[in-house]
Amino acid sequence: MKRPARAARDQAEMLAIQALGFIAADRERLAAFLNVTGLAADAIRIAANEPGFLAGVLDHLLADEALLTAFADDAGVDPGNIAKARRAFGGQWGRDLP
Repeated sequence: MKRPARAARDQAEMLAIQALGFIAADRERLAAFLNVTGLAADAIRIAANEPGFLAGVLDHLLADEALLTAFADDAGVDPGNIAKARRAFGGQWGRDLP
């Protein structure tokens, strides 16, 4: 049986992956995400393997209330669960911009 912290982290990762898919599904949302992160579209797969990237996806959602509620509605989750998922990652994510 998984420890509660690991189970919460696994659930947070799944929610963040779902959020990334939601962002990527819309050209404007994706452009805003890429602009904020400084990533190129073709670098997302590589960046997704970096520690903390998925936490950064949730940070991006939490920084924009309209985006947060749109994702929460689309995913059928309470927006508060997104904040809880972000806390499951711990720390803060930051990316050096080119």
